Amino acid sequence: MKPVPHATSLRRAPVQRRSAERLTRILDACAELLDEVGYDALSTRAVAERARVPIGSVYRFFGNKRQMADALAQRNLERYIERVTERLKDARKGDWRAAMDAVLDEYLAMKRTAPGFCLVDFGNQIPVGVRQAEPNTRVAGRLVLLLADYLDRTPDEELGRVFLVAVETADTLVQLAFRVDPQGDEPIIRETRTLLRAYLGRVLDQAGPAEAGPAGRGD
Repeated sequence: MKPVPHATSLRRAPVQRRSAERLTRILDACAELLDEVGYDALSTRAVAERARVPIGSVYRFFGNKRQMADALAQRNLERYIERVTERLKDARKGDWRAAMDAVLDEYLAMKRTAPGFCLVDFGNQIPVGVRQAEPNTRVAGRLVLLLADYLDRTPDEELGRVFLVAVETADTLVQLAFRVDPQGDEPIIRETRTLLRAYLGRVLDQAGPAEAGPAGRGD
């Protein structure tokens, strides 16, 4: 399965450390202001003031606030993958339930603590209320590449489809949990975990492609 390419919203990638630090401050300010004023009231000037950088520094990287929000979503995804990777260092290889718990728990943790995440997450909330397929496809693709070796599975089209269905399902139910309770409704989250275990177990508890019998998996 080919990795899903990252959409880039940067006009110019930072080269020097000072420029990279300035970009970090801009994205941090963007995230804080999203929580405080929302996307509609967000402005590049307000971000520049919060980040303590000239407005020209913002436009050096971004043409508008949408591009800035997109870049924040991309950074969220990178940080999410790092968190899941770190969590799995202590998990037993092949334990897909531990992997699924890491994937869901780290997503919930970011929903609860990461500035701006509830509005932007991985890119499927801006403009507000608009759901797009691409971010979840990107998340599923990254998880396939991250977890295939850990699960001793081939990162093929089937595994990609299974992960995409799981990501789309979890995304919908987690959004529901956070509409019911700003911190995430625990009964809905428990149901989400149960549903994911049942669905993924149908595939991941079976023998891998190399071990399947002549009739294929499930015989």
